[in-house]
Amino acid sequence: MSRSNPLRRLPRLALAALLLTLSACASAPRTALPWSDARQLILVTTADWNADSGQLRRFEKTTDAGQTAHWREVGVAAPVMVGRNGSAWGIGLHPAQSTGPQKREGDGRAPAGVFALGTAFGYADSAATAWPYRGMDATDYCIDVVGSPHYNAIVSAADVGEQAVAGSTEPMRRDLHANGDTRYRLGFVIEHNPGAQPGAGSCIFAHLWKAPGQPTAGCTAMADGVMQQLLEWLDPRSAPVFVLLPEAEYRRVALQWQLPAPPR
Repeated sequence: MSRSNPLRRLPRLALAALLLTLSACASAPRTALPWSDARQLILVTTADWNADSGQLRRFEKTTDAGQTAHWREVGVAAPVMVGRNGSAWGIGLHPAQSTGPQKREGDGRAPAGVFALGTAFGYADSAATAWPYRGMDATDYCIDVVGSPHYNAIVSAADVGEQAVAGSTEPMRRDLHANGDTRYRLGFVIEHNPGAQPGAGSCIFAHLWKAPGQPTAGCTAMADGVMQQLLEWLDPRSAPVFVLLPEAEYRRVALQWQLPAPPR
């Protein structure tokens, strides 16, 4: 005896409703990602989790005549340095990842993932950029003290008091506090750990490198000209994001996260 089709036993109205539901599910758009509105993207890729250097590329999202959006690379790739111990999954716009190293305070790794951009900063009162910029002075610190209520925030001792910045290793005017160090002369905040989860890592920036080939404590460092070009290019209306990933992880998530296609 042949088995009957279970759909034939459904009342016609119920069957019609079922087919309509299945059709709607099949045609439903993909869930919007937190960075779906981004039309500028800074991409840093490294060879693997332990690599302390990588390549930085810039992308803009364009729409063709058929109203399909595509990432288009602009400019040329530039070398950058990352954490002295490589990279590890950070806390940003991307979903949490259970495989691979996880970023922790003081681990010498740059946070990997997709991140919003915070304010640009520097030693001068202004900079050639449309991006929000803050000129730093001798009282400004980024707090990397895990137990502080100001953890992972840039504050002024003039506002919060000298005791509140005691113990921080991140004075924003390194030229005044660290023997003329120029690395923070120009840079911007990478919004890792925006909720200031204790011990998950703090004070992550893109900034100038001290010298080519010298890694960082967890930031992304580059040549002066590369940073200036980035800041001149950034447009607040384009909701830019910063992406840092080892090459294998990038190939794994690029399509799902709607990132630029991995190079062949």
